[in-house]
Amino acid sequence: MQITKGRRARAQRVVIYGPEGIGKSSIAANFPNPVFIDTEGSTDNMDVARMDKPTSYTMLKNEIAFLKANPTACQTLVIDTIDWAETLLVQDICNQHGKRGIEDFGYGNGYTYAAEEMKRFLDLLQELVELGINVVLTAHAQMRKFEQPDELGAYDRWELKLGKKTSSQTAPIVKEWADMVLFANYKTTVVTTDSKKKKAQGGERVIYTQHHPAWDAKNRHGLPEQIPLDYSAIAHLFQTPQAAPVSQEPVQQPTPPEPVQGPQPGMMGPNPVEQPTAPTSPAPVVDVGEISPLIPQGLRDLMIQSGVTQYELMTAIYMTNVYPIATPVEAIAPDYWNYLITEWDKVYKAIEVNVRVDEQLPFEMKEGE
Repeated sequence: MQITKGRRARAQRVVIYGPEGIGKSSIAANFPNPVFIDTEGSTDNMDVARMDKPTSYTMLKNEIAFLKANPTACQTLVIDTIDWAETLLVQDICNQHGKRGIEDFGYGNGYTYAAEEMKRFLDLLQELVELGINVVLTAHAQMRKFEQPDELGAYDRWELKLGKKTSSQTAPIVKEWADMVLFANYKTTVVTTDSKKKKAQGGERVIYTQHHPAWDAKNRHGLPEQIPLDYSAIAHLFQTPQAAPVSQEPVQQPTPPEPVQGPQPGMMGPNPVEQPTAPTSPAPVVDVGEISPLIPQGLRDLMIQSGVTQYELMTAIYMTNVYPIATPVEAIAPDYWNYLITEWDKVYKAIEVNVRVDEQLPFEMKEGE
């Protein structure tokens, strides 16, 4: 355990929303080395790097998994837009439950499922952030009538166009997750003419960075309340090189240069005889070797703490017969990774008994083991 103090340089989570055509995609294109996942096909006329337009929620998640496995492919992932991505998410939920629409669930259950899946989707994006990749979500804005309990009247305000129009459950989740929620809009002023008629003037495009009764916005960097709709106004926040949190473990930095110790890169070598070379009890250190970024961060941390290599973990998984031998890491279901995290004490004990001592014994995790 260690306690750290001070600011931590890391990638940023940014939401940029506003009315259609305001320039959300254009400002996102100026972020450091961006790659777009264009869910609505709005960047066809822009000179940007993009992945294939996802036609399903599964395809969208696979593209994120590809960037996670290849973290040097970009410095910024732009999902343009998150509300169209939510449409894919909702369609996937309906397909799983055999429903034609989100309202068919009844009693608001469909919206609860969508909110829970949105949390899992943001967890996938958070894994990119931990690898040092900025994540920018663009979104459309919608205006709805808002009434505070302590006020007499209602008024119109701009909000993220996410979830059910009257009571969105996904919009608050996205706003809480983000470091910055930037509202882009046209700034207009109302003047009174000589004939005492009111007339709107202006049309300058600006970004609002702080909460206002008429819109949602926030930032954690002390930005002015209003800035021009130009990347240069926030470019200073992305000039420091982003550092992946792996560098927090200074003791283990010297050891990665020697991952050539045996058949570890192949995960399932024909003669894994060398594993008994680390039977000593000081488990929480050293030659864990390289661990695939496709393995969730929580499980990677447990492996490093316990001195478990990726080869040992994958061998244990194969011995359960849940997955056949040589199943690649990317084919392991996310729920199974979560199960391994939850039952880590049993997993580690089983690795000690079945993988490190006698690799021919069946690997089982029984109740009370």
